[in-house]
Amino acid sequence: MAGTFTKIYYHIVFSTKGREQLISPQIEDELYKYITGIISSEEGFVYAIGGTSDHLHILCSFSCKKSISEMLQRIKGHSSKWMNSKQGNGKLFKWQSGYGLFTVSHSQIDQVKKYVANQHIHHKTMSFKDELRILLNKHEVEFDEKYIWQ
Repeated sequence: MAGTFTKIYYHIVFSTKGREQLISPQIEDELYKYITGIISSEEGFVYAIGGTSDHLHILCSFSCKKSISEMLQRIKGHSSKWMNSKQGNGKLFKWQSGYGLFTVSHSQIDQVKKYVANQHIHHKTMSFKDELRILLNKHEVEFDEKYIWQ
């Protein structure tokens, strides 16, 4: 084949370090635009981004030129620096060290977009911990409760 053709949709989930509530409603949209810019500058595309004060979800695709871990390192590293330049409360902004990453079938894109867009509503009745457990179980990802919340 003369070219490389890929289209893999990723549902990425990660939280602030210690699940501290550091993403205020005032900065949320700006943060999402900043992260969208990071992904776009690396030849990726964001289909949806949303979250709450302590975590976020991104539905996106990446170029195959960089590994997933490289992309997550760029997203989290650059957005942390950006958040720290914007924070005026003296608290250091950090993301947790890990992340959840799940592939999404093309037929499920609209459903996942709605899920990501409705995070504020969704989390009125469910904690982030419960949500992550459900996602991990749904995708049959093995995990140990002792290590998942560090």
